[in-house]
Amino acid sequence: MFFAYFPTISLVIGIATMMAISPGQDFAMITRNSLLYSRRAGVIGALGIFAAIWLHVAYSLAGIAVLIDQSPLLYNLIKYAGAIYLLFLGARLLLAKKAQDTQQKSSESISISDRGAFRAGFLSNALNPKTTLFFLTIFTQIVTPETPYSIQFVFGLIIALAHLLWFSLVALFFSSAALAIQIKSIRVWIERVMGLCLCLFAAKLIV
Repeated sequence: MFFAYFPTISLVIGIATMMAISPGQDFAMITRNSLLYSRRAGVIGALGIFAAIWLHVAYSLAGIAVLIDQSPLLYNLIKYAGAIYLLFLGARLLLAKKAQDTQQKSSESISISDRGAFRAGFLSNALNPKTTLFFLTIFTQIVTPETPYSIQFVFGLIIALAHLLWFSLVALFFSSAALAIQIKSIRVWIERVMGLCLCLFAAKLIV
């Protein structure tokens, strides 16, 4: 049975890879966690995205993807919820005050809990309309009523693993020691640039 769906699985692998590496709010979130906090925060954020992917898989398997596809109101609610969350995060970074010394920074500005890093990654993806639209495409166009649930589960696993692998690599790159030393002196500007990027992503969702 698996080999019969190999062409479709290959298509999903290609689409999932392109979706994961395309710039977007998830990339901005993991970059922020890795640059401003730590490698651990970046990787845990990637795990949050991995978990959020399964939320999309769950509602798709339950048939809710079709409901969202047929209900512009429900889709818009998801879109605007994601935009508001991004605006909140972006505004926090834009309004962060420049500290006179690294030691004077509050613990919140130089560290983030594992729960906070996971939540940031999870909510970024769970409320990402691009991801919702992607799953609508997969589960309304590629998946048919005859597609076994086991194969649909494989589709979800491929998508989740593609995101976990890519964003873990992003976290490892942007948290390297050499890069951390170089950005230490311009940390506040990085915060503001990332905040601006998140706000721009939010504006794009709204308009």
